[in-house]
Amino acid sequence: MLVIVAPGQGAQTPGFLSPWLEIPGLHDRLSAWSDVTGLDLIAYGTRADADEIRDTAVAQPLLVAAGLAVAEVLLTTEGDTPAGPIVPGVLAGHSVGEFTAAAVAGVLTPEQALALVTQRGQAMAKAAGVTETGMTAVLGGDEQEVLAAIERHGLTPANINGAGQIVAAGTTEQLAAFAAEPPARARLRPLSVAGAFHTRHMASAVEHLRAEAAQITPADPRVTLLSNADGESVPSGAGFVERLVDQVARPVRWDLCMATMTDLGVTAMIELLPGGTLTGLAKRAMRGVETVAIKTPDDLAAARALTTKESGL
Repeated sequence: MLVIVAPGQGAQTPGFLSPWLEIPGLHDRLSAWSDVTGLDLIAYGTRADADEIRDTAVAQPLLVAAGLAVAEVLLTTEGDTPAGPIVPGVLAGHSVGEFTAAAVAGVLTPEQALALVTQRGQAMAKAAGVTETGMTAVLGGDEQEVLAAIERHGLTPANINGAGQIVAAGTTEQLAAFAAEPPARARLRPLSVAGAFHTRHMASAVEHLRAEAAQITPADPRVTLLSNADGESVPSGAGFVERLVDQVARPVRWDLCMATMTDLGVTAMIELLPGGTLTGLAKRAMRGVETVAIKTPDDLAAARALTTKESGL
């Protein structure tokens, strides 16, 4: 069984869209989506520097647009078979990648996903400006000891990613105290993000996004679609959108998503642009699963071969 996954914020790098603009139709698609988001997605994906695309209000719609554009190329443009377009068995996204997954699953149209995620990015950037907050990745250590240390310092385990990776989030003072007294056998890596995402510090963004989401009528997913809240499949489009909204201030449980993938019998994973993070976690936590991380158009051949193999075609 094939799962297609979409990465979250932080996966973007300067110029990552440049080689993709040579694919027929992709430039026009991104140009049209720039009108939806009010951002020049092509400029941000090709010419902007790291600081410019680190901006939450830019990074989130840019990542979703990139993932959706590549999904179209992979699954419909040249990925068609005599039996029709290739459809994955499971879809999931990490944090903002859930918007990409929701659109690929048919819960939202690409335009709805991009309009909504633009509001999400703006609201989260505004919420991050209220208090000086941040996030720190904790690598290694005993999971229970790490979680206990996070709680002791008043922090939130904003991302529990599995494979020995947890992200702590909170105020800069709390993070400084945490860094001064780290969990045993763990390495800390401060993340270059604007605030404490997936924590109570994002409460105002949740309310804003809920009002925006109320204007959308979602469809039910066409395939199994997993939620970051608990790793479970959500059969209702309305239910999934509700979770998208709440997830802004709730921890991402990617560890549970991978556990569900394993339980469902997933044997192959393709990570949409800009790939690498989620396939890296899968290699450590889902041993034996074949992976392809899409970074450049050169990766499409391996991804299509994997979709064909998993479809038995």
